[in-house]
Amino acid sequence: MQFKHPEILWALALLIIPILIHLFQLRRFKKTPFTNVAMLQKVIAESRKSNTLKKWLLLLTRLALLACIIVAFAQPFSASTTALQEKETVVYLDDSFSMQAKSNGLSLLEKSTQELIKNIDPESVFSLFTNEKTFLNVTIKDIQNDLLSLPYSHKQLNLDEIQLKAASLFSRTGNSNKNLILVSDFQERIASSNYERDSIVNTYFVPLHPKTAENVSIDSVSLQVNPTEQSKLSVFLSGEANAGNLPISLYNDETLIAKSSASFKVSGSSEVVFSVPSNQEINGRLHIVDNGLAYDNQFFFNINKKEKIKVLAVSDSNGDYLKRLFTPDEFIFNSYTPSQLDYSALDKQNVVILNNLKSIPNSLQKVLRTFKQNGGTVIIVPSMESDLVSYNQFLSGFFASGYLEKSSVSKKVTSIAFQHPIYSNVFEKEVSNFQYPTVNEYFKIRSRAPILLSLDGNDPFLCGIDGFYFFTTSLETENSNFKNSPLIVPTFYNMAAFGLKASDAYHILGKPTTVDIPITLGNNAILNLSKEEYEFIPLQQNFPNKVRLTFDENPTMDGIYGINNGDERLGNISFNFPRDESKLSYMDIENIPNVNSQDTIALLFEHLEEERSITAYWKWFVILALFLILVEVIIQKFVT
Repeated sequence: MQFKHPEILWALALLIIPILIHLFQLRRFKKTPFTNVAMLQKVIAESRKSNTLKKWLLLLTRLALLACIIVAFAQPFSASTTALQEKETVVYLDDSFSMQAKSNGLSLLEKSTQELIKNIDPESVFSLFTNEKTFLNVTIKDIQNDLLSLPYSHKQLNLDEIQLKAASLFSRTGNSNKNLILVSDFQERIASSNYERDSIVNTYFVPLHPKTAENVSIDSVSLQVNPTEQSKLSVFLSGEANAGNLPISLYNDETLIAKSSASFKVSGSSEVVFSVPSNQEINGRLHIVDNGLAYDNQFFFNINKKEKIKVLAVSDSNGDYLKRLFTPDEFIFNSYTPSQLDYSALDKQNVVILNNLKSIPNSLQKVLRTFKQNGGTVIIVPSMESDLVSYNQFLSGFFASGYLEKSSVSKKVTSIAFQHPIYSNVFEKEVSNFQYPTVNEYFKIRSRAPILLSLDGNDPFLCGIDGFYFFTTSLETENSNFKNSPLIVPTFYNMAAFGLKASDAYHILGKPTTVDIPITLGNNAILNLSKEEYEFIPLQQNFPNKVRLTFDENPTMDGIYGINNGDERLGNISFNFPRDESKLSYMDIENIPNVNSQDTIALLFEHLEEERSITAYWKWFVILALFLILVEVIIQKFVT
């Protein structure tokens, strides 16, 4: 038993006073003559014995009464050790898209929010955080409206990140009782491979389960453009093998332009193909209806008017292979000899190729450096008769590169950097039986640039990134058959395509994205993006002939956004939420050691209330004191 005011117990020492009074109480007797006392002696003796018993009973009763009153004022109670400690509570509420799954007509997020509002003490101060928001040291009344209007998020913290975030919200005191409550459906992507529970924090898991774990998602689209006929739009879905035929609709803005149905394979995948008009701008939206998650039931894409990329080649030899590569439907290609070149024309280009030049004049070097700084792409194909001094003078400014001695050993191109941006979307998988080209002579090099293609012995064949690329050998037919290799098409096409990074059919929110807009802006002009009432200014960089837009944290909502220069609409760009939450696969929290779990939020808070409950006994001592008063009255009246 413990006492709220133990200092009052010192008053028990005062009980010695009535004891002393009782023991040393003296009575003075007056002698009175009596004729015959023999008959009264026996009566007097019996009366004295009865009075002594009565006094002892009254003394004990009054001592007990005073003791009960003193103990009652000291407020005795019993409680566990943790019940007396200061309480700190941090709640993690999962607001990821998988919490859209239904349970008894409500989404898991709506259900958990209502239960938290119902079970948390209105006066209790706690902290709560989601995957994106944080509420520090609040009461449930303070954030009730915020919780009820909480939006879903495509982000998902893992267990390590949740524990780290919670640690930053707890105080630094070591004598408080810290409780971390995780309310989530615990999808597998929340798991951490090396998760270890913090030993100084009581961690509680509240797993939420939907009524059904089935979901159908529109995952991606692929557009194959045919300039002369209808283009082909392939839509890829994932779901359950027993999903049946699911209707899917295609809209251009708000106009329904096509409708089909998706049938699913045993693997749960499906592909639906639509025919869409070529050479027509489309603000596309795909839509399905299923009983699973709602966020992945629509998918946005757009087909904009494609800007042609301006490519200029400076060549000392026949560059017909370049003309064949850069076709008029996508590129504006021009080729000049060094003597014909007008340097002022470079500012209007997106890509410049130096093809088989024997030297790079100083004046051209200066113009090319400025061109590269202004966002242009430079591709260098040397001649085997090149003046290495002039080449190295120019190359040294890019990745500290330079050509060394010539090697006349015939070699094959044997290695492709499949993860390099130039090739990342070219091959469905890494291949080893490719028909690799050969070279008769090449230059050994020094460079810190990434290698795209390598020869036998790991000597570089093509190096570069971010708008600067250079070969280590001439591509003339007598030296290499690279012109006849299938590899030449994606290599040159993608290097040139990065010179004007056009918007893809769609982009994924939260994934860094760069888009070039071919426009020349004034000094104070900026581009903005808008969708209905939502508008923001993206990170942008101005170049002489384009503006580069970079997206990372913004936008935060999916949809089709207009790219605006003031009141002028320049084009559209589409963003979709990542589909990581679409596969409803849950982790088994029973496999996590040293973790407490409760089936519902209500049961958890009942458990926490029991742990911090305090049993008070002062009322019982007051009742006992009243009973002792009654006992004293009885003694006074009936004991003689």
